[in-house]
This record gives sequence, C-alpha cells and structure tokens, in this order.
Amino acid sequence: MPTAITGRVTASSAAPSPRLQAPGAGPATRRRGVELTQAIYRATLEELAATSFEELSFEKIAPRAGTGKSVLYRRWSTTAELVLAALRDEDAGLGRLRAPDTGTLRGDLLVLLTTFARLLDEPRGRALRPLLTQRPRHPELFAQVMDQVIDPHRAVLLDCIRTAVDRGQAAPERATARTAAIGQRLIVTEHIERGTVPDEEVRAVVDEVLLPLLAP
Repeated sequence: MPTAITGRVTASSAAPSPRLQAPGAGPATRRRGVELTQAIYRATLEELAATSFEELSFEKIAPRAGTGKSVLYRRWSTTAELVLAALRDEDAGLGRLRAPDTGTLRGDLLVLLTTFARLLDEPRGRALRPLLTQRPRHPELFAQVMDQVIDPHRAVLLDCIRTAVDRGQAAPERATARTAAIGQRLIVTEHIERGTVPDEEVRAVVDEVLLPLLAP
C-alpha cells in the first residue's frame, strides 16, 4: 500500500507533458511584433528574388515567414504594397544609405558603390531585378520603386559629389542628378550581365568613368 501511494504522488508531481498545455497556446518560437515584421519582409524579398513579381503571393510568403497568410492580409492590401515596405526597411530591405566621410571623392564613391554592389548579391538586392527589368508589365510599381528606393540612394551619391565640390575635388557643373545616377546604373547593368560585380570592377567604374567625368 505505501508503495502504491508513493507512486501516485511521484506521478502527480512530475513536470506536465507539453500535450497538457492550455488549448490554443502557441509554440515558444512564434514571432511577434518587430521580429515577425522582419521575418515577413525577408521572406517577401527572398521569394521575389527566387521567382518573379507575377508569381509572388501572400500564400507563398506566409509559410516562408513562419506565419499565417491571414496575418499578411490584415496588414497589407497587395503584394506590391508589401514589397515596397520590405525594400524601404533599413534592416531587411535596402534601407537608408548613409553618406561616408572618407575625405576624398574617390573614397566616398568606392564605399557607396561597393556597398550597393554587395547588396545586389543578396536576396534583398536581387529582388530589385524583376522590378527594374520588367517595367512595361508593372509601370506603376516601377515608378514607386524608383521614387522610394533608388532615388534616395542616388541622392546620397549626389550629396557626396556636392561635398567634393566644396573641397575642390569635383566640378560644380557636374554635380547633377544625372551624373549621380551613372555609377549606380553601371553597377546594375554589370550585375545583370555577370551575376555579380567584383570589387575591381567597382574601382574601374570609379577610376575610369566617374572621376574623369567629375574632375574640376
């Protein structure tokens, strides 16, 4: 008898099995808040980079992000809206490009264009390709990507050129939005043709194209 009682007490004091947890309790790894948003952004850009905008859907993004599609439908009206939000994000997307301060125009251009080239190697950068190369299919989305993602990066390049003008390292008449866009366009074109842009190619763009063009 004592043995039987002891056995019952031991069993009742043992740690409860996970199956006895309260109904509806989610797994410990469920993401919420900022962590969930970042996971959704990353999943969106990874899916876009691997397929195309036409194939992108909340149904494909949700399992990659580890969440339900209803979560996405509650927060974004369309996949285009979600793509733009993901690309604008400073962590998961292309974020805000910060101007370097190396003291020379060459140094600043190398930092900015090398950073851009390396971003294009990542899923978040490769996600830009279908959006930029398929402009006729999605002209409105293309315009939004240019306005909200690409142009802010070019504005930082232009600021660096204007700073170089103040230091006497660049010609004032060449500090224009058009010249600021040249380096970025060359990097994008090279990446489409070769799949990546080596650091030596970035240096060639700076030394053989941009610096001669901008020289005072």
